Amino acid sequence: MGRDPNTKQGGLRERIAHLAARIMAEDGVDDFGYAKRKAARQAGARDARAMPDNREIEEALATYRQIYQRDEHSDVLRGLREQALTIMRSLERFSPYLTGSVLSGVAGKYSDIEIHLFADSAKEVEMYLLNAGIRYRASQARLHVNRIEKLLPSFSFDGEGTEIQLTVLDRGDVRQTVRASPMGRPLQRAGIAAVEALLRA
Repeated sequence: MGRDPNTKQGGLRERIAHLAARIMAEDGVDDFGYAKRKAARQAGARDARAMPDNREIEEALATYRQIYQRDEHSDVLRGLREQALTIMRSLERFSPYLTGSVLSGVAGKYSDIEIHLFADSAKEVEMYLLNAGIRYRASQARLHVNRIEKLLPSFSFDGEGTEIQLTVLDRGDVRQTVRASPMGRPLQRAGIAAVEALLRA
């Protein structure tokens, strides 16, 4: 009897996830899409059904770091979280929430620190950065707030060699569910107290 194609597809999907995780861990890649495409090429995959989703790659990345980079990764992650907490405290008036790989625990030494801010106007954040003498780059981020797509102001700057990304949401959206895509999982977020608790743990 021939091998069940679904079983074969599942094995290829898992292999791509682990290849992508290794690319992200070893090459300092933060872009899931890029790592996934590169891993698929390495695995010789042409069927879109074999492509893992970001959650599967994130799980494989956590496993990879636990096995191969345990001590190094623990120190790097703690340093990034401490840096994030310092920035969040300085931006406390904007109800900052940490999100992304630094919060989930799969960040590496080249990862960005992603923070969501909540303000009546993005100008408030921009004025804060200007008054603090921070040289920033302005752009936009696409997020889904309560399943409504929004193009949001974003500011990024270099913080001691780490890219800091600030995305500004409406102050009234602080309790709303935020997703990266319409059908994606709600983004994990942590306020100042929660990040302090993570560091104590």
